[in-house]
Amino acid sequence: MSTTDKKKIYIIRHGETDYNKAGLVQGRGIDADLNEKGRAQGRAFFEFYKSVPFDKVYTSKLKRTHQTVRDFLAIPLPWEQLPGLDEMDWGKHEGQSISTEIRNEFEKIVEAWNSGDYSVKPQGGESPLDVYARQEEAMNYIVSEEKENEKTILICMHGRAIRLLLCQLTGRPLKEMDHFPHQNTSLYILNYADGKYEIETFNSLEHLELIKD
Repeated sequence: MSTTDKKKIYIIRHGETDYNKAGLVQGRGIDADLNEKGRAQGRAFFEFYKSVPFDKVYTSKLKRTHQTVRDFLAIPLPWEQLPGLDEMDWGKHEGQSISTEIRNEFEKIVEAWNSGDYSVKPQGGESPLDVYARQEEAMNYIVSEEKENEKTILICMHGRAIRLLLCQLTGRPLKEMDHFPHQNTSLYILNYADGKYEIETFNSLEHLELIKD
């Protein structure tokens, strides 16, 4: 990846959607809205981190990420959508409930990934290598010399995509992707310098304490 001056990068997962709530497969092909809980999670994140001097907001092309950071965009802050930050495409299973058949197929796919075959993909979907490639392009762009004035960055994206991205940025093998949990609006903060990334904050949900039960 390209090198540039030091940056602090906040990476959050989008808030809850009804697909999340119902346990349905939700990937790149599902452009769902946040539900009431998801909107509350986004507001809580904004209230907790609104004093951070973000220079730029990056999101995927999917509206659940836009809606999660809408209060930052209303400040307004500069905003750019990158398809490289989209969720993994789960192919024919998107929008379906997780049946025994789907669970068994997914377990076979994960077994292949754990054995080091990252080219395996669900029918009609993407493999980890597919996602890895578009994420690499997106992050090269975000940390490129033309973006040197963007010192503090907020990225809103998706659960499986975050797991894959954090493996890429920290140099872990992709089979360790499940090392990175990803609840709705969970936060990772990374420091970037001299072409290297270090995790400062791991899966923080502290902001959700602002939500009243």
